[in-house]
Amino acid sequence: MDMNKMKMPMLAFAVTSVLLGATAPVMAEDVTLFDYEQPTSAYEDAYLSGRLNVNSGNQDQTSHDLNLDMNYERVFSSPDRDIKINGDLQGSSKRGPNTDDATQDNYIGTGSVGMNKYLKPNSKGAFWYGEGEVGVKKGADDPRIKAGVGVGYGRVVNVTPMAQAIRLVEALTDKKRLTGSLTKAEYNQVANIIAKEAEYRTQYGAADYQQNWMADIEKVLQATGKTAGELGAIGILRARDVLVNERISTRKYGWLAKVGVSEVFKDYDGSDTKPALDMGAEYHRPLNNQTQFSNEASASAILQDSDSSYTAKNAMSLTHELTDRVDWLNSWAMNYDHNDVTSADTTTNAVSSTYRYYISNKLAFDTVAALSKVSDDITDNGNDEIDKSLFMGVTYRLK
Repeated sequence: MDMNKMKMPMLAFAVTSVLLGATAPVMAEDVTLFDYEQPTSAYEDAYLSGRLNVNSGNQDQTSHDLNLDMNYERVFSSPDRDIKINGDLQGSSKRGPNTDDATQDNYIGTGSVGMNKYLKPNSKGAFWYGEGEVGVKKGADDPRIKAGVGVGYGRVVNVTPMAQAIRLVEALTDKKRLTGSLTKAEYNQVANIIAKEAEYRTQYGAADYQQNWMADIEKVLQATGKTAGELGAIGILRARDVLVNERISTRKYGWLAKVGVSEVFKDYDGSDTKPALDMGAEYHRPLNNQTQFSNEASASAILQDSDSSYTAKNAMSLTHELTDRVDWLNSWAMNYDHNDVTSADTTTNAVSSTYRYYISNKLAFDTVAALSKVSDDITDNGNDEIDKSLFMGVTYRLK
């Protein structure tokens, strides 16, 4: 792969990360996301993104280019364990303008569930884990089914409730519904109620939970003695804007590393019963209350004399909230695959920058600039050069 052609966007990505980190402002009253004392909590993110281009007239047939991407993540945290469910499904359909251009459909998807069980509750130390994964893709002989166990160290904490608490206090202070600054302990009390939104929804129902949820948040604020009496209509409406109507991307903090063994019961090529060695690591850090940096890496190697195939993946992202309704998302994904059976090496790099405008907290309009490069040591197969694209589409937030 011609890495020189990929260096400029990667360098720009790195410089942006450093500059945003170096200029991170001090948050309100010296309270930061790192001051969050995590209770038992859960969060859920689910998105459906798509773009469609249709052309007709002055050509043999109507042509189209459709791309869909669905992502799902749910994490439940308790003092002694973290449970994580992931899902990703990508699909496309394309047809050219010529009569003999057939429709080409493609899809690939993965789903996984895993649990980290900590040896010491409320710690960020040693844990053992178990996980399972199922993958499907068009043209495969079988789905990919894999399960494994191992050990690790470290912990990733969801600090989104503290980010919401900081934003809520700023909004109520601006509306003069708060007369004094909250302490770190008081911020945590507010954040802990915010973190229990799912519990309130389960207890009171989707139609009525918000009034009970916000009433308890108001009680915590009133108990500080720093409210001008009740929040009133102005305060309640502003609180609802922040907690319900505005969209805030997930904030995470911490790191972990793990190693284990797994068994590939079925693989895409129809083979089965392959033992594998797995390694993984994560690092997440909010650079400030508007900016989140994340990096996740993994590697897996088949443990067979007749097959020494291995893969390595790295996904880096930087999300910055320009305003309450505008996010700037940057990502770099690298995937390396060595197939020992065919002696093929394939490296894929993809860099993208997305300007996302939230029409509502559910629907967003995206403008995306992307670069991608596939290196497979095969010439004249249509992927020798860097693919450059600029497109617009919509993203719907399912959860």
